[in-house]
Amino acid sequence: MNARSAALKGAVAACCLLATACTKPYNKNGNYAEPIGSAPVMNNPTPYTEALYCMGGYFEGGEAPVPHTVSVGKILDYTGKDDIETGRRLTQGAALMAMSALGKVGIPQVERFDTSVTELEIKFADNQLIGDQEQQGGIRRLIAGEIPGSAYHLIGGITELNYNIRSNEGEVLYDIVSFGARYYVMNIGLDLRLIHTKSLRVIETVSYQKQIIGRELRGGLFEFFDGKLLDLGLGERSLEPIQLAVRSVIERAVFELMREINHLPDDACADRLYGPDLHLAGKVGKAKKDDEPKAEAKVATKAKIKVASKSKAPIKLVSSTDANR
Repeated sequence: MNARSAALKGAVAACCLLATACTKPYNKNGNYAEPIGSAPVMNNPTPYTEALYCMGGYFEGGEAPVPHTVSVGKILDYTGKDDIETGRRLTQGAALMAMSALGKVGIPQVERFDTSVTELEIKFADNQLIGDQEQQGGIRRLIAGEIPGSAYHLIGGITELNYNIRSNEGEVLYDIVSFGARYYVMNIGLDLRLIHTKSLRVIETVSYQKQIIGRELRGGLFEFFDGKLLDLGLGERSLEPIQLAVRSVIERAVFELMREINHLPDDACADRLYGPDLHLAGKVGKAKKDDEPKAEAKVATKAKIKVASKSKAPIKLVSSTDANR
């Protein structure tokens, strides 16, 4: 009987192997497997994205002067937090997030983060290797002053990543049923500074942090039925996206810096801010800036903005080039 049972199991196993050998490793469209999931591509907003769009409305509607040109330098991860298996814990693209935030406001930008292609083409053009049918002789020429400059540039870094600032855990076991829950809090911190490009003076600095929450839920059932063991466990774990938190902090910092250098009212778009920021709008400290317009000019600019907000009359726009003279 045992020999017959063993032979039957062996035959079943052999049939399974033969069946898999006859199966094609790919389907009709040439893929080995069809990927799961059909989530659409969407925008990537944060709680502060609406405030950035609102600020852009000030410039588009003529209620504020033409914004200054800004470039973005290095915004690095200075936390030093690394994982052997997964690598860096925080995004290395904070500078790209800052550029996107400036784009949402509509701030004019010039590229300073990656100029490798431009530098290579300038080198080729200097050796008359690039053709250009729109120029005389069909060769691209280098023209002095062709590349615009920036009035300010933005640099800084992610300076904090603190794990498990606080955590609570509870568990209940009653008879054959168990249930447990846990939540924990961590945070990240960002420091940015706005530099006047011509003089290299630090015009403004901001430091923001954001807390991130995670939670775990689990339940289980453990019982014997007629000599059989039943062990059932269910669980759920979720964590607020860390990299999205970095983007949120950057957008909040960009909002504050752009409001300062463009002399917008302290209550500009304050109703579009998020959470506690509704009560903290415009509370960032200000230092005396020699490279900024004089105090009388700042007061006059703010007065014009207030008049425009009341009467909706257009204000003559001032270019960033004239503003920096």
